[in-house]
Amino acid sequence: MYKRGYFDDELTKRRRDWKEALDVGIPGSRNWSLPDDDIKNACLDGFNRFPNQEILRNFRTTVISYFEACASLSNRLACLMVSSDIDNETTILDNKGIDNNTVSMIESLKKDHTSYLRMNHYPPCAQTEAEVDGTPPPLGISPHYDAGFLTVLLQDEDCFSLQVARPMDADVEESEYDWVTVQPVKGSLTINTGDMAMLWSNGRYRAPLHRVKTNPKKKRYSAPFFYNPGYNTLMKPLAHIHKSISDGNSLVEVYRPVLWGYFRALRFAGDFTDLGVEIQISDYETEKQKSAHIKIQEEFQNLCNFYEPFNIEKYRALLEGIS
Repeated sequence: MYKRGYFDDELTKRRRDWKEALDVGIPGSRNWSLPDDDIKNACLDGFNRFPNQEILRNFRTTVISYFEACASLSNRLACLMVSSDIDNETTILDNKGIDNNTVSMIESLKKDHTSYLRMNHYPPCAQTEAEVDGTPPPLGISPHYDAGFLTVLLQDEDCFSLQVARPMDADVEESEYDWVTVQPVKGSLTINTGDMAMLWSNGRYRAPLHRVKTNPKKKRYSAPFFYNPGYNTLMKPLAHIHKSISDGNSLVEVYRPVLWGYFRALRFAGDFTDLGVEIQISDYETEKQKSAHIKIQEEFQNLCNFYEPFNIEKYRALLEGIS
């Protein structure tokens, strides 16, 4: 089972997206010069599958160059996000004046990130109204939160389809959201906060609910770069951030630790398989009853080889135990 390469069958909230895409991720070897199918390049997300270079001669080198630029930008943004003193950029980027655990997490993101670049194509969609049986019209992508740390998005400047929900209130029905269209600024990138940054910052940085609408006449292209932690990284609120949220003399952590490889695997299973299990960052909120994910992610970490492509059948018995 492969996650990378071309696909047109992704599900969001168990509903098929109106798009096709090509995913390219950091190789398991972290060495772009090796053949894509080299066993050293195996990882949870599978192997890269670039188009034939005879067909798209400069595609591979262009994508790799852009990928590495996005990774560098994402790490720079992560450095700025860990401190409230964002005016002192040099100090932050040099990892000075912040605690060792924070420095370690930043370095881990930079060294072990498992990021991928997605190149989306959204064809025109003639169905813009609900069908007679009440079936809603297709969406490019249904409402969702990005799972990773940051998303660096290159938007289509000709077709404005990305929308963000306002307000971000879990008690509001989806139909009652005020959907705001994000109009791209020419020559700019759109930065989106993901679930892992929300957890990392103990809720200070919010992951916004967003969707992509279809267009009846225009096709749309976009290229989101998803900056993700290492598979074996246990993401948790940074001490110097959650200290600012206190209850009397005690420190309050809003979220329990999340194993990124487990969170990623469950999102993958929800997007491309029939497992029927969805995972959200809200499952790890400390104010809620401890969920089955806490125990199962520990078992998953002990069983899973993050240097082989994820196979749902191998872990189905374990993952179907989630209630």
